[in-house]
Parts: sequence; C-alpha cells; structure tokens
Amino acid sequence: GDMPSVVFDATGNAKSMMESFKYPAHGGRLIYVGLVKADISFNDPEFHSKELTLMGSRNATRDDFDYVVNTLKNDLLDMSQYITHRTHMDEMINQFEGWLTPEAKVIKAIVEI
Repeated sequence: GDMPSVVFDATGNAKSMMESFKYPAHGGRLIYVGLVKADISFNDPEFHSKELTLMGSRNATRDDFDYVVNTLKNDLLDMSQYITHRTHMDEMINQFEGWLTPEAKVIKAIVEI
C-alpha cells in the first residue's frame, strides 16, 4: 500500500499528467518530463494535503540523451519493474484497447518491432 516518493510523468499527455497527482506518497515529488501544449489543472486541496512538490524538467542536451540510451543499452538500469506490458507489433491492435483500462495497471508498455 505504500506509494512511491517520486513519480515521473514523461507521457506528454494532459490527462495522464493531471491524474499523476494521486500517485506520489505524502510529501513526495511529482516530476513532469513530458511536455504538452495545453493547460493542465489539478485539485489544489489534494496537492496541499499531500504536501507534494511539483517539478518540471527540460533542456536536456544531446549528451544527456546519449547517456540515457547507453545506460539502457548496456543494462546498467533494471527497467523490468517499469515495463509492465509487452506485445509484438502484429498483436498490438488486439492488445492496445485493454491497456487503456485502469484494471490493466499499465505503467509502461513496449511494442516490439
């Protein structure tokens, strides 16, 4: 039942970004990495009662992206706990709709080509 102390939203999806306020633990941090060209709103009393910190991240350099890609390619970070769903491109059309339901508990889905 413990919630994470840090939540990253890298979706760039306004709905996901607004919903992400419910996932950090009391006193936790919510970090927006994805960028959306729309307004985002949240429930201020919920934000304050949880004593959250909201942060934005931008201005990554090419070297930053290369570092992340190399880290992932060389298995220096265990991503298995984040990737909850996988499918092959041929099966995506059959899987995708089910991933949209809250019951699916998708954190990150990978489509293999």
